[in-house]
Amino acid sequence: MLGADSVEKALQTAESLFLDRSKWIPAYERIAILERTADIMKSRIDELTKTATQEGGKPLTDSKVEVIRAINGVKLAAEHIGQLKGEEIPMGLTKASENRLAFTMREPMGVVVSVSAFNHPLNLIIHQVITAFAAGCPVIIKPASTTPLSCFALIEILKEAGMPDGWCQPIICDNETAEKLVTDKRVHYFSFIGSSRIGWYLKSKLAPGTRCALEHGGAAPVIVEKDANLDEMLPTLAKGGFYHAGQVCVSVQRVFVHESLCELVAHRLAEFAKKLVVGDPLDEKTEVGPLILPREVDRVETWVNEAVDGGAELLCGGNRISDTCYAPTVLLNPDTHAKVSTMEIFGPVVCVYSYSNRDDAIKIANGLDVHFQASVFTKDLDIALDCVNKLDATAVMVNDHTAFRVDWMPFGGRDSSGIGMGGIQYSMHEMTREKMMVIKRRNLQ
Repeated sequence: MLGADSVEKALQTAESLFLDRSKWIPAYERIAILERTADIMKSRIDELTKTATQEGGKPLTDSKVEVIRAINGVKLAAEHIGQLKGEEIPMGLTKASENRLAFTMREPMGVVVSVSAFNHPLNLIIHQVITAFAAGCPVIIKPASTTPLSCFALIEILKEAGMPDGWCQPIICDNETAEKLVTDKRVHYFSFIGSSRIGWYLKSKLAPGTRCALEHGGAAPVIVEKDANLDEMLPTLAKGGFYHAGQVCVSVQRVFVHESLCELVAHRLAEFAKKLVVGDPLDEKTEVGPLILPREVDRVETWVNEAVDGGAELLCGGNRISDTCYAPTVLLNPDTHAKVSTMEIFGPVVCVYSYSNRDDAIKIANGLDVHFQASVFTKDLDIALDCVNKLDATAVMVNDHTAFRVDWMPFGGRDSSGIGMGGIQYSMHEMTREKMMVIKRRNLQ
């Protein structure tokens, strides 16, 4: 753990790089560094995959997908550097504006501080570090204390690719020191991925003028209409609910199914869950790995027990497999006031609820403070569009699970789920700011 002196040194280094424009890295050099970074990462896929798996617990196959995504994210950032551009502002529209030319350009925002989460130990760092570097900003990154090794590996690769000293500095520190770092007036942009309690607290403490993006969690709802294609839907729901043991901010959590097929969907989903292989994430056969800490297993177990005691029907799971692994669990009709119905589970638990009126189901789905991604399964285009219109979410998937994401799409929560938009080019844009030049032409008449 680093102390206040190390944080102060990091801030001084980052600020000095930003204030001295002679030290700014030209766009073409940033592009070249990122291209070399992607090439080095590609040559070390197996090494990066093993590191991510060992520290985060995501199964080997899924961790490899994350690494490949991360490489693509670096490439996307390099490609979008050329898109950080301004526009011409029309003049001559009034007498006062005649004989003038005006245009905007985009400049780096300044010092970026990023605080990351554990569940995607490499790809989240890409979204919070590579975007800042691509935008021309020096960045200080605090990875999750449980998963720092992937972050360190990426920074070493950046240095190997030619990144000058000081442009990306990792910090491992306690919460009090991290708060001092985040709230320092030299910080221009704060990127946070983690719990809403911490994120909103830190936002309230930011120095005047510091911009931010906060990505918190959700309790993703799914609407299943009576005409849904179950054979296609069920494996998709199982993947969306149990991928990385449910430790994803947009994991399938609350599935609202028309009463005509609710029992069928719930029991068939439970059959899928029962067949999932849980255990050692380094075993290529494993489909669901451990939760990040033993106390998270304790928490999930407590919430599930509360739901069952409150009347939920336990269709599968409901038990710990080890100190860190919890069985994939499906609950039918838990009380709408239970924790599993009102809070982000962040564990391998999916809740299924019966409804007769779709609008009532949507009202319940929208009834929480968190709104991130949602989905609807139906063959009817009108119903799909109706759900897209009425579901309170930043993205609604049609005939797909709620956890779908590609790294070039806008991604973020609304309301308590966050502020600002992620996605490679969206983050890069947010980490820059506009400057306008107005030129008064000489009157040559």
